[in-house]
Amino acid sequence: MAVEIGGHLDLEKFIRVARNKEEASLSAAAEARISKARGAIEKIIDENRKVYGLNTGFGKFSEVVISNSDLSELQLNLLRSHACGVGKHLSEEEVRGMILLRVNALAKGHSGIRPETVRQLLTYLNKNILPAIPEQGSLGASGDLAPLAHMALTLLGEGEAYYEGRLMPAREALRFAGVEPLSHLEAKEGLSLINGTQAMAAIGGVALYDALRLLKIADIAGALSLEALRGIRDAFAPEIHLARGQRGQIASAENIRKLTENSELLTSQGEIRIQDAYSLRCLAQVHGASRDALDYVREKLEIEMNAATDNPLLFGDRVISGGNFHGEILAQAFDFMKIAIAELANISERRIERLVNPQLNAGLPPFLVANPGLNSGFMIVQYSAASLVSENKVLAHPASVDSIPSSGNQEDHVSMGTVAARQAREILKNARKVLAMEVFTACQALSFRKKRLGRGTEAAYRHFRNQIPFLENDVIMYPYLEKAEKIIDDLEFLASVEKQTGSLL
Repeated sequence: MAVEIGGHLDLEKFIRVARNKEEASLSAAAEARISKARGAIEKIIDENRKVYGLNTGFGKFSEVVISNSDLSELQLNLLRSHACGVGKHLSEEEVRGMILLRVNALAKGHSGIRPETVRQLLTYLNKNILPAIPEQGSLGASGDLAPLAHMALTLLGEGEAYYEGRLMPAREALRFAGVEPLSHLEAKEGLSLINGTQAMAAIGGVALYDALRLLKIADIAGALSLEALRGIRDAFAPEIHLARGQRGQIASAENIRKLTENSELLTSQGEIRIQDAYSLRCLAQVHGASRDALDYVREKLEIEMNAATDNPLLFGDRVISGGNFHGEILAQAFDFMKIAIAELANISERRIERLVNPQLNAGLPPFLVANPGLNSGFMIVQYSAASLVSENKVLAHPASVDSIPSSGNQEDHVSMGTVAARQAREILKNARKVLAMEVFTACQALSFRKKRLGRGTEAAYRHFRNQIPFLENDVIMYPYLEKAEKIIDDLEFLASVEKQTGSLL
């Protein structure tokens, strides 16, 4: 079934359309709302009322009145002048996400766009016509003007688009897809298409979905390291975590217990040592904090996914100028997401160090190689992980605390939310690599242990070993690191573990 737009859109429905390419359709109620709002716009034009965005200039030019005969040209000029993005193009799923979210915002019935213009956007989704949208150039207020202008231009056959994997002029892409471009835009339509937070929301939404899954991978990686280092199980006793009451922490601790159930490698307090180092003992507290942070981000993002974010907005026959396009709520949320994901990698790198360091690894060979000295083993795996987490610390600097005036100082405070979303995406990529390194390193360490693993960690170990062998001597490492990342990113890795443990939280 097609995902119906016009009701409530959540992260799962977003991914079904953006990543899985499921079709989208507009609900009858949304069609009615859009048509009603369009009628209000046409009435205002007929009455020659002066209203921002309908018959005035934009930004600093808001006091300039435009004649009715020039309103269509005004909207086209808006798109042409605002298509100032630079840099590499957004990914296919990010562009699809942008289109979906823009349609959902327009479906609220507060924008005044024509129904046929919205239907054209839906056609792009369902025929997978992808506007070429540079990822840089948005200040995050007045929304994502530049990225959305690149999207909107293609509706008229201008700009560039991808079709069947090829970049070409938009008019050519439409011709191949059997779609006619719109002949023109009418009053307010250009502004309705580009005023909003849909670029940052789409980029951040894709990153958030993957980050939520990475939380489970982080718990699996941590559990493998915990066993390899003969960690103390008592630190994950439920009463400890219930005594604090933090939901994310409780969930991560429960995952560790599920993963390590029946392990002969875990120890008790005083059996080998009294306490573990924080990267082991506080695993649930740190992973749990990231869980709670990402839950907050999801809450704010899903609200924004269902918001009317352009300006001005229509309420009956009343048109109100406001600032719903300002991306501050997402900017701060995505900065929080950056920190949450970065911390998963930070503590992972510390566990990698303990695995390879003969002073810390509970009797394992130095750098996890049987003939050290002649072989360097996993020494530089930790170097690479350290490099990535240090890079993440730079990227985690909050984008939302920055602002710069624009549009002749009319738009004198901006969110930088799209920068925050892009940084979150990069931190996620780095964190995934670090966690893959931890799984790789922990599996190498576990190959030296001769005791039974836990129910879930055994499944993870076997799935990994089926594709990457134990390394007896030095080899060229980077192909293994790339393979390790593909393994943990493959849905089958998590599925093989959950087949033994039940669903992880």
